[in-house]
Amino acid sequence: MIVVHTVAELRAHLANFKRPAFVPTMGNLHEGHIALVKQAKPLGDVTVVSIFVNRLQFLPHEDFGTYPRTLEADCKKLEAAGCDVVFAPSEPELYPEPQGYRVTPPTELADILEGHFRPGFFTGVCTVVLKLFNIVQPRVAVFGAKDYQQQMVIRRMVAQLALPIEIVTGATLRADDGLALSSRNGYLSAAERAEAVQLSRTLKGMIVALQNGEHNLAAIEQHAMKTLADRGWHPDYLTVRRRHDLQPPQAEDLTHADRLVVLGAAKLGTTRLIDNIEV
Repeated sequence: MIVVHTVAELRAHLANFKRPAFVPTMGNLHEGHIALVKQAKPLGDVTVVSIFVNRLQFLPHEDFGTYPRTLEADCKKLEAAGCDVVFAPSEPELYPEPQGYRVTPPTELADILEGHFRPGFFTGVCTVVLKLFNIVQPRVAVFGAKDYQQQMVIRRMVAQLALPIEIVTGATLRADDGLALSSRNGYLSAAERAEAVQLSRTLKGMIVALQNGEHNLAAIEQHAMKTLADRGWHPDYLTVRRRHDLQPPQAEDLTHADRLVVLGAAKLGTTRLIDNIEV
């Protein structure tokens, strides 16, 4: 495995390959990331992982400055997983001048749910992902299903911009108690970690209500929000949506459970967690 820090180095190395498989990350890697790398490896002739904490997708009050940078530990995990190339650029390398050109995704997908509570987030994501795609020139890129809305935004961007890239979604990895693996789980205290599983349990409770024939979505969502709030959480949303566009389901959708996904985002202490489960 090689580690490169400049665009020129990466392009020179990748000139020897025809079908890169790519996994973009912000580092601080956990087993969920490693599973994506292992999934990507047989899909190309070289496996590339980027590690870059992207300032453009953080709001001013968010954790850009304190987001863990663990490059040495990350590289050890990636080498063990069979990664071929780590691209770990500095901020001046990836953004040598202020990034005036940005990719703005459509509001109907990007300004709801995560985009509503984190304005501009998906513009930052799309801009850095498109830039990384232009640098790496992958034929396949793998994204995790935990960031359900994000992978949908990227998939639509690739389709509408006619990029020659296949987007593959990797399943969410969970701890034994059901908590979705996340780099931000490391912010949780021991007591918060024990409580954190309640997010996935609450989403599962929403699914049970749907499966039992409850079609009053407002009631399901309000009950879920209250369930977490009563336990000391500060929920942003717990909602039932259509899988294909993340819009509220219509009556017909409710008779086809395979069209639905439940999604949630809530803050526990100072840590904001997200999760989703397809019905």
